Amino acid sequence: MSSLALAALPDPMGHGSPGLSRKAKAAIIVQFLLNEGSDVPLSSLPDDLQEELTFLLGNMRYIDRETLNQVVNEFADELEAVGLSFPGDMAGALTALDGRINPRTASRLRKESGVRQTGDPWDRINALPPERLEELVMSESTEVAAVMMSKIDVGKAAQVLAKLPGDKARRISYAVSMTTGVTPDAVDRIGLALAAQIDAEPEKAFAKRPDERLGAILNYSNAAVRDELLQQLEEEDEEFANAVRKAIFTFANIPERLNAIDVPKITRDVPPDVLATAIAGATSEEDSKSAEFLLANMSKRMAESIREEADGKGTVKPKVGEKAMGAVVSAIRDLVSVGEIELLDPDADE
Repeated sequence: MSSLALAALPDPMGHGSPGLSRKAKAAIIVQFLLNEGSDVPLSSLPDDLQEELTFLLGNMRYIDRETLNQVVNEFADELEAVGLSFPGDMAGALTALDGRINPRTASRLRKESGVRQTGDPWDRINALPPERLEELVMSESTEVAAVMMSKIDVGKAAQVLAKLPGDKARRISYAVSMTTGVTPDAVDRIGLALAAQIDAEPEKAFAKRPDERLGAILNYSNAAVRDELLQQLEEEDEEFANAVRKAIFTFANIPERLNAIDVPKITRDVPPDVLATAIAGATSEEDSKSAEFLLANMSKRMAESIREEADGKGTVKPKVGEKAMGAVVSAIRDLVSVGEIELLDPDADE
């Protein structure tokens, strides 16, 4: 449904009147589409137009078939004559260009023009990671937090609740039982206030946390260098060092982080020769466990072939073995990045 047909205010209309206003014609088109079962997105129109259209539909009674055909044909002709339509305002333009212009530019234009993010604010809030939602819950009153927990996805709400201090979690849980009388308007206002708080945050230069960034770097570092750096880091900041360890994923972490049913996907992406080299180069106790984990969870025929080829390679130079193991890890991380597999959380049971 084009908003072009709602551009003018309506005038009262009589049965079979030849001088219908644009608003009256728009009402006819809307009623016609509704009768046909079409989904008419009227919520995207300004509030005043929605109100005017509702009043007009309530005041109109009926029109004859000839008038209906004329209005429908005129509306169709008007739509066909449109060559190109534009958003019409700064909010629409920013929405259309979202992801295509620099985020800093978009943020500055929103602030300068007083335009807030469009769409349902709760969709944006629900898209936040559990860690960020936890921060919002901790910074808000118990009542607001209860509303927020009631609006986000159940699974994500459970994750957030598990991260909260016991006393805070109990107060919020009780407050949820008191939200029966909360009105939709109140929920909307809370959502808009939280979204405005998110928009007001200064833009961050890095999307990932420091421990995630350092962990990604150390994933591709030499094992000896990585262990030495982590040991030194632990002396400086034990909490940060532990976070970095959790962010690191190496060949030795495969048994505790990779789901056994995903092993066949890895063998599909890693050439057999590279996989055999990685198996042959896994000489340490931890790497050997990873090698056996991979062999135990692939097809029996492939496991025998890989094991035989690995035995035939004899002693593999450390650098060659480490490069092959790195290729296996890289393939796993690629599958994670495209969402085909998901790494397990070693602390999930704690």
